[in-house]
Amino acid sequence: MMSDVQPATPFVPPPAGGGQTFCTTRWTQVRRAKANSPEGRRALSELCAIYYEPVTTFLRYELHDAGAARDLAHDFFAQMLGGGEIDHADRERGRFRSYLLGAVKHFLAHHREAARRLKRGGGMAQVSLNDTACGAAEVLADQQALTPEAAFDREWALTVVARALDALRTECAAEGRADFFERVKPWLTGEAAHGDQAALAADCSLNASALKVAIHRLKRRYRQLVKAEVAGTLADPAQVEAEMRALFAALGG
Repeated sequence: MMSDVQPATPFVPPPAGGGQTFCTTRWTQVRRAKANSPEGRRALSELCAIYYEPVTTFLRYELHDAGAARDLAHDFFAQMLGGGEIDHADRERGRFRSYLLGAVKHFLAHHREAARRLKRGGGMAQVSLNDTACGAAEVLADQQALTPEAAFDREWALTVVARALDALRTECAAEGRADFFERVKPWLTGEAAHGDQAALAADCSLNASALKVAIHRLKRRYRQLVKAEVAGTLADPAQVEAEMRALFAALGG
């Protein structure tokens, strides 16, 4: 992938499954990320890692090419890490989600214009950003129903709930209930809607009523953690409920 952006700092995509530290105040993290200091660079690097997948998903739907999307996402975050792009993030604009989507749209438009200039000028091989031969099968079916913006929102929502679930896992582990959390996790995520709770209760040395209460409490705490993660990306607390509705809508629920 050719790019007119020369990253000043290498960007390493996060490993599958996340594992980032839960942070409830995203705009506080943005303020830290603006500082020219080791702490600022760590905060910016974490922001990039957290939101790598939503950005990559948006680019994949725009470019119809999974490989090109990954390459361009790498360039986008490398520019944020090395070029001061985060300075343009303004808490007064409201949603960090909206800021990031606008930033990647601007980056993509700039990249396409640079590619057109190269094509007009000649002398360099032109890399197609619309080659459906690579990675198109991954998104072809969904693209009939989802716009790139909707795909971004869905991946953003998945990121939020995954981080909340990781936070809940950490809390349970701190209380000595890591094994119990892993056993009941399918009931928290909806993967075991019709599972055998009686067998699970017996495995956990609980009666059925006690297990139901425990799962209910964990579900409630899970939702609180999702709400806290959402609240941390907003400038106005009054927007939280609307953003929660948008999140569940993006998840199809």
